[in-house]
Amino acid sequence: MTNKQLEEGQIVLCTVEKVIGTTVFVKIDGNGEGTITTSEIAPGRIRNLRNYVVPNKKIVCKILNLKSGRIHLSLRRVKQYERKELLDKIKKEKNYKAILRTVLGKEESEEIVKKISETQNIADFFEEIKKDSKILEKYFTKEQTEKIIRIIETKKDKPKELKQIFRISNKSSDGIVIVKEIIQTAISGTNADVSYISAGKYSIKIHGKDFKEIKIQINQIIELIEKQAKKNNCEFSVEK
Repeated sequence: MTNKQLEEGQIVLCTVEKVIGTTVFVKIDGNGEGTITTSEIAPGRIRNLRNYVVPNKKIVCKILNLKSGRIHLSLRRVKQYERKELLDKIKKEKNYKAILRTVLGKEESEEIVKKISETQNIADFFEEIKKDSKILEKYFTKEQTEKIIRIIETKKDKPKELKQIFRISNKSSDGIVIVKEIIQTAISGTNADVSYISAGKYSIKIHGKDFKEIKIQINQIIELIEKQAKKNNCEFSVEK
């Protein structure tokens, strides 16, 4: 059974129901049921499916297609920033609903959440409020609006973080110097932090307010490193 809100490429939170043979059956939070085949669990050969999925476990998946009333999902195709972005949004939703319960009480807050959800996600609604608090007047009294604004102002969003592992090496006598210069040039003028792991393996981390923006920054830095690596005859690769 599908839901009109679902579409191909969408990232959704699921709960594993059961594992039968090479198929994983899941419940999509608030949106029916779906399945994941073994090939969409993780890259490479999977010896034991239960090392990745077990009943009642929460997992973040990507919708591959909706055909014949069935929803086909993938676990392995979900990018790191997509997973973090969804989990962050879900966490915000819970916090915003808690704010409404504090101001309105349980029953009235549930009614308001249901009304708002008819047109948009609760997290998106509150993000709009931060830009234009007058939106609240459509749903709340003046007193309730003031209380909600005061609570929101006391809660500051924590900075988001993403990281990417990559490898770069140069076999020449001054290879270490070349690699160091390539990395330093690529991250110059950014808030990126690159740390050495081992044997030509590095980790790049970036903090910011938005996961998508951070991902764009990481991609730009990685592209610069790759470009300079080719020019300087370095071996380069990025971990998926």
